[in-house]
Amino acid sequence: MKTVFKLTSSYSFFLDYGKWMDGWESRRKRVAGHDWCIIKLGIPGCLHGFDVDTSYFIGNYPPRISIQAAVLPIEQEEKLPLRRSHIGNQAYLDEMVTVNALHTELWEEVVPMSELKPGTPETCHNFFSSQNRNDRFTHIRLNLYPDGGVARLRVYGLPKFDWTTVPTSERVDLVALSNGGECIGFSDAHFGNPKNLISPGRGTGMYDGWETARRLDRPCILEEDINGHLVVTGKEWACFRLGHCGIVTAVEVDTHHFKCNFPDYCLLEGCFAPIGEEEKLMKMEGEPWKTILSNQKLLPNKPHYFSGASIIQPHGTVNLIRLVMAPDGGISRLRVWGHIRPSKNEGPVRANHSI
Repeated sequence: MKTVFKLTSSYSFFLDYGKWMDGWESRRKRVAGHDWCIIKLGIPGCLHGFDVDTSYFIGNYPPRISIQAAVLPIEQEEKLPLRRSHIGNQAYLDEMVTVNALHTELWEEVVPMSELKPGTPETCHNFFSSQNRNDRFTHIRLNLYPDGGVARLRVYGLPKFDWTTVPTSERVDLVALSNGGECIGFSDAHFGNPKNLISPGRGTGMYDGWETARRLDRPCILEEDINGHLVVTGKEWACFRLGHCGIVTAVEVDTHHFKCNFPDYCLLEGCFAPIGEEEKLMKMEGEPWKTILSNQKLLPNKPHYFSGASIIQPHGTVNLIRLVMAPDGGISRLRVWGHIRPSKNEGPVRANHSI
């Protein structure tokens, strides 16, 4: 006769400082005040909302929190002491003196003192809208009242780059997410969204790129033209708003990880779209779109770099670009290098507040 044991995957263990938790948990406060931490945003931008996740913190979550935000100049950011990340440590007196001199408690309040719910699956996600959705911030301060544990903090918003720091002579990635680029439309995103194309770094897998479904209008037997491009009628496209108006001088298209499902070729178009006209223009053919990069054959799992006057065609100042692939497939990353220029209704180059 066999003995059947019921196995479970739930377990817990304790350290010298208490139960191990996957998050930030402060000690039970026994002095005046409350706990807080300062977080540098991965990308400066406008704050739209927050998810304060208390997962698994059921008997030890903070009763209340608030969130403040500020733009911290480099000279002040450099004054912030580097904290050790191991469990059981607290700020030393000299570190607190340095941080207190920055008066972070006076930063703008974007989430007022609000109650949290315990970390059960039904109540762990505590969503809060930002009371300031327009200004640009670089750092936030999360306040726990008075102490407790938070598993994860998600900060949602739109990147907003400070273009006043970039001279027109400097070459930048005009479409990068970190520079305020944004995907505003596409024809198909069956396996992966084209917004991934402008993410930092190289793609980590096919899931971290733009991949379309196989087009059903593909010819039964494929043929090539004299340039070696497949003769197909169908194409897929993705449209992006640049972080700043500019002139494109080079284009990178990376098919990293796409070995058997890369596009046959791609091209890049650009135009200048007045505010509010983007949605109408992004599906149009011909004018006002101008070809920036003509049809370029692509290879599998490979970065492609296109530059030079013979490759990049004259196009004027653009604030929208459209990447076209044929007939279908996957691309990992897109970089659009160029120089910022004033828009057609602007004077000198200034920060772009319309991303």
